[in-house]
Amino acid sequence: MSCASCANSNGAPAGCKNNGFCSNDGCNKLTTFNWLSNLSLPPNTDQYHNVEVRFKNERKSFFRNESKLDLLEGDVVVVEAKNGYDVGVVCLQGELVRMQMQKKNFMMQAEDLLSVKRKATQKDIDLWQNGRAKEAKAILSSRNIAKSLGLQMKISDVEYQADLSKATFYYTADERIDFRELVKKLAESFKVRIEMKQIGTRQEAGKLGGIGSCGRELCCSTWLTDFRSVSTSAARYQQLSLNPSKLAGQCGKLKCCLNYELNAYVDELKLFPDTKKKLKTEKGNAFFQKMDIFSHKLWYSYQDQPSEFIEMTIDRVKEILALNKSGEKVNSLIDENSSQLVERTPKYENVVGQDSLTRFDKQNKKRKGRKNKGRNYQNRTSNDTTKK
Repeated sequence: MSCASCANSNGAPAGCKNNGFCSNDGCNKLTTFNWLSNLSLPPNTDQYHNVEVRFKNERKSFFRNESKLDLLEGDVVVVEAKNGYDVGVVCLQGELVRMQMQKKNFMMQAEDLLSVKRKATQKDIDLWQNGRAKEAKAILSSRNIAKSLGLQMKISDVEYQADLSKATFYYTADERIDFRELVKKLAESFKVRIEMKQIGTRQEAGKLGGIGSCGRELCCSTWLTDFRSVSTSAARYQQLSLNPSKLAGQCGKLKCCLNYELNAYVDELKLFPDTKKKLKTEKGNAFFQKMDIFSHKLWYSYQDQPSEFIEMTIDRVKEILALNKSGEKVNSLIDENSSQLVERTPKYENVVGQDSLTRFDKQNKKRKGRKNKGRNYQNRTSNDTTKK
């Protein structure tokens, strides 16, 4: 998806210096692949003229192409705004725009959409880039102003409108903020109209971007658009330890990827018996230790031998529970007709079969001693020859 200028001849990343605004729209966040672009339309049908235009970060919107301009993906266009105009990049055109509008319930509002004015000229692009260059300094100065007013908020991003008539400040806050005084200070400082927009911590992480614990870019900054609620029960269903430092993402909330495979785990857990019930045998009662969900295996231990893990199948556990319910006991957990494994928990100090970490220190001391003995012997021989 990336353009050829993103890598040099050796294959190492070089960077095209376009900061996500290259011509083919391949390096941008939340890019939609137009799989209908190469398909020809049926006869006597006109192409759908509405287009989807992308602005900074993940902000997108649909616009009417009233002038029926010949627009392609990656074209820089000037579009209408509520006050003035804005500049964006066409990220989707053709029949796929119709499908996206139906999916996002925009068809009822198709007549109320703003329109595309024209293709951007070099003057429009230069003015647009000047506004983008001011955003970094605007973030720092706005944070200082908010701090001087004692507001408990974090300004995470600033977006200038292309005509430099308005600046939108995105912020996060735990409580309700009265930013009337802040808006006055910002308007005096930047000489533009100010709009404050509150976002959540997940949206903030999507705007800032980053690398997750899996080693890949954050899902919220690449493809994830809808943020569903994530609870700790998702980790319990997947047999994960409830460690906040490992389950939380960069936004400070539970990772969105905990919901990706949750339905598969829930469906498999329906096949398992109740693990809270103890298994009654002639040797004694056994309690549940652990399970392998997709292998359909469980491990139980006797109460007097908790270090020995006995591997069992789901059918065997259900069979024992059915006999216990009728008042019968089995001889042992291990079925005589099948070969089941008994695992013993290893000792903690030798859990991976390795020695202590200080074992090399002793060897080094012995080697130093041998070297010193050799040096002493050489010194003695040299002293004897000099005396003679």
